[in-house]
Amino acid sequence: MENEEIKKRLLEIEETGIEFSLVQTGKESVRVNGLYKPDTHEILLHNKNFKDDNQIMYTAIHEYAHHLETEKYMAENGGRLPPGGSRVHSAQFWARFHSLLIKAENLGFYKISIEESPELKELTEKIKSEYIEANGKMMVEFGKLLVKAHELCEKANIRYEDYLERVLCLPKNTAKDLTKVASVQVNPAIGFDNMKKVAQIKDSGEREAAEQQILSGKTPDTVTELMRKKASEDDPKEKLEKEKNRLEKTIASLQQRLQYVEETLETL
Repeated sequence: MENEEIKKRLLEIEETGIEFSLVQTGKESVRVNGLYKPDTHEILLHNKNFKDDNQIMYTAIHEYAHHLETEKYMAENGGRLPPGGSRVHSAQFWARFHSLLIKAENLGFYKISIEESPELKELTEKIKSEYIEANGKMMVEFGKLLVKAHELCEKANIRYEDYLERVLCLPKNTAKDLTKVASVQVNPAIGFDNMKKVAQIKDSGEREAAEQQILSGKTPDTVTELMRKKASEDDPKEKLEKEKNRLEKTIASLQQRLQYVEETLETL
């Protein structure tokens, strides 16, 4: 596939207001399949790494997602580029990337064809049912047992945290996740890691909607980002209050540091 054809497909998937270039390097790389240069808005694809156009499109879409995230950052920050060393593979990035993949699939530009490999399809079903879902169910039961253990510790005048850390050798945060998952209705078919995220959603209807999105193929990062955006849109007051609290903490910390510096200067 020629460079212009790849670029044309990317623009069909999603438009951009910033011109970018795309180059297939004709090289092979053991480190990366592709690269995006935000300062020049250039996408590089090491095409010797790929076996077919489908693999090329996957990496091209990945790098294009970086371009779109850069464009978004510049629009929100007066045209400034993201600072060097900033985290580029954020939850927002993965959510955008996976949404672009879905668009590409709908346009016929990319596909993940598990059905074309009967052996892989059978193995996938086995992993989902016998491991992901089974593990989710086991973790729910585990959480219920921890709730019971907490009650028994209280009756025996044993500090529950000490019991967790020195008897079960279980981190407190892990125990907290387990008991949270056990306390709400979460579908174990989405797997324990996703169950932990979904369990944080207070509204049962929204929780179920998030489960359905994951089961339908949406990635956890995409679902998390959708929920974050929805919460932000639904309650702008809450968003401002959180920002206010964050700023107040920052100011308090800076004032404390300033006081320390001033006192130190007086002694010099």
